[in-house]
Amino acid sequence: MFVVRTDIAEEERNALAEKVRGWIESQLEGEVEEFTRWGVRKLAYRTQKGKFTEGDYTYIIYKADPEKVNQLDDLFKVNQEIFRFQTIRREDLEKKVRKTQKEAKIKVEEPETSEEI
Repeated sequence: MFVVRTDIAEEERNALAEKVRGWIESQLEGEVEEFTRWGVRKLAYRTQKGKFTEGDYTYIIYKADPEKVNQLDDLFKVNQEIFRFQTIRREDLEKKVRKTQKEAKIKVEEPETSEEI
């Protein structure tokens, strides 16, 4: 999720959101599963010396190599239009993958029964 300043034009905010989406797909070689524009919302508190009271929120769920996710954080840090961002790692998905792999391994290790003629 990231929050963009509202003092720039809406077209620029939309273009920035699409730029981030494209960057995830091209640079991170990731897969965007959900891309939701929440629009302009009031912030819980003022930020950056009281300058901002609202922001344009974009929520993205994507899959990418964990080692490359820091590149996206770096993009957010250098972009002055984005003043808040948060990346959350979904451990529930990792647990599901590990459980599936473990179950597959157990099935492979079980000896097959064969009938003797």
